[in-house]
Amino acid sequence: MKVFSSAFEYGEVIPKKYTCEGEDISPPIRWEGVSGARSFVLIMDDPDAPIGTFTHWVVYDIPSNVNELPENFPKSKEVNGIKQGVNDFGRVGYGGPCPPRGHGYHRYFFKVYALDVESLGLPPEATRREVEERMKGHILGSGELMGRYKRD
Repeated sequence: MKVFSSAFEYGEVIPKKYTCEGEDISPPIRWEGVSGARSFVLIMDDPDAPIGTFTHWVVYDIPSNVNELPENFPKSKEVNGIKQGVNDFGRVGYGGPCPPRGHGYHRYFFKVYALDVESLGLPPEATRREVEERMKGHILGSGELMGRYKRD
């Protein structure tokens, strides 16, 4: 499974507008390459955070006919049936890269999972842990896009 963004390539620096130092809006994310999926999940995280892996975005129950989330995806609990969980900032929706100043580059992974179920059966505002627990045994494939960001 391949995951892309028109905003940056794999391993490149994430443009400032998608970070806490910019507009803090989500970049456009698109995926392809898994047939038979009944839904998708997207999880964005930073494994380089000083406190351990920091979750920036949790999106689930993405219908099988949807293969992209547009730029500035609304920070709402539910958008056309697509549900969003709570990130480690304690908010629903996307929270952009915001590493500690002087900490160097952090890596940000946008991971997309293709599932064999239409819904995880969770309400909006689920935690990453709840989403991952419900995904167990239902993952048909996955892919990721990684971008980097640092604050001086």
